[in-house]
Amino acid sequence: MTKQHGKPGSGKGKDLGDARGGLRLVVEGARHITGVVEALHGQIQRLAPRLRLVRADDDAKPTQSFDTDELPRTRGLTGMVYRSIQGGTQRIGDGLDGLLAPFDEALNSAHLTSRPRRDALVAALNGVLGDHLLRSGNPLAIRLQLRQGGLPLVPALLGVDAPRRVILLVHGLCMSDLGWRRNSHDHGQLLATCMGASPVYVFYNSGLHVSINGRALADALEQMLLDWPVPLEDLTIVGHSMGGLVARSACHLAVQAGYQWPARLRKMVFMGTPHHGAPLERAGNWLDRVMDLSPHVAPFNQLSRLRSEGITDLRHGRLLDADWLDVNRFDHRDLRQAVPLPAGVVCYAIASTAGEAGASGSIRGDGLVPIDSAWGRHSDPAFDLGLPDDRCWLGHGIHHLDLLSDPAVYRRLLGWLQPSGSRR
Repeated sequence: MTKQHGKPGSGKGKDLGDARGGLRLVVEGARHITGVVEALHGQIQRLAPRLRLVRADDDAKPTQSFDTDELPRTRGLTGMVYRSIQGGTQRIGDGLDGLLAPFDEALNSAHLTSRPRRDALVAALNGVLGDHLLRSGNPLAIRLQLRQGGLPLVPALLGVDAPRRVILLVHGLCMSDLGWRRNSHDHGQLLATCMGASPVYVFYNSGLHVSINGRALADALEQMLLDWPVPLEDLTIVGHSMGGLVARSACHLAVQAGYQWPARLRKMVFMGTPHHGAPLERAGNWLDRVMDLSPHVAPFNQLSRLRSEGITDLRHGRLLDADWLDVNRFDHRDLRQAVPLPAGVVCYAIASTAGEAGASGSIRGDGLVPIDSAWGRHSDPAFDLGLPDDRCWLGHGIHHLDLLSDPAVYRRLLGWLQPSGSRR
């Protein structure tokens, strides 16, 4: 049987894991979309009441992703047909999933083989549905890990010649650690060379709450500090987009836990990080409310609310468990707690505009994150991050993802992070 599994770390094991995870997702999707269609059918059958207006302060909790059990059901022969479709689909899925279960061991070892396209696809899927993948035990759910070159970081392999400095790169929503290499350029690798540091990349499930990833990152960095083969003296963190929020959450939680690594943290750079939220997520929330207006359309809310917990955290830049526990995550109100930047750490922020300097509308942001949000500026002093002007930089004609490869952004990073007196 072992021979049939393929060697641990082989592409075959990962293919089987991907097939199993994808199969489970398709089966669940078929079941729950059937539930959505049935709910619509049931609403029409019952001649639902007239249009209902929803108040802006309506706090009713929406049904969570993929949860159609609370939707209205049809009766009689029609209901029996829908029950048969859902039950049969689930039985097929359970049977095939059980058939592939013996390959779990091979799948768990398959991380030794990295395929950029596969990782990019799985990372995107986790960004949208990662919370559901984890709750359902889907093999496609990403577990946070530190990496180098697309492989799990093993500090012992670095030996006694390991650098005493580390630059940590934290990716954004729907991306992977390999996303830092864009247009044949890698900020992390080039900066590490100039800084005499070792580049370490975070790979995480961006569909989970920011605070969950923040806690996992805090734990992983503490373990890295303990395992590093030489005393680690200097840690620098560069976070892109959501990655900056995860890094801030990790710092806050690590200090609360009494971890040692925050004492080694010297500098942090936020690239296009939505410290105070992103308008596009808030626009999605308003879409939910518009769809709630009519009971005939309401069942389709199950589809509009598939976006993950991680995405809804981007509405206001939530960093802590308390920001979402016992709170409707689709609530439009900003109920988060203020979290200051880590004490004693020199922080910088990069914002950009999609338009050229002086162009009409260029002040709006990089297409996803407004400038004030990226710079951490807020009308409430408790939420304003207080970054001085000389630690904020604005690039023009740079879209959100282009922050990862733009030469001007790299030069700014180098100017901020390169140790004084070192060669460029």
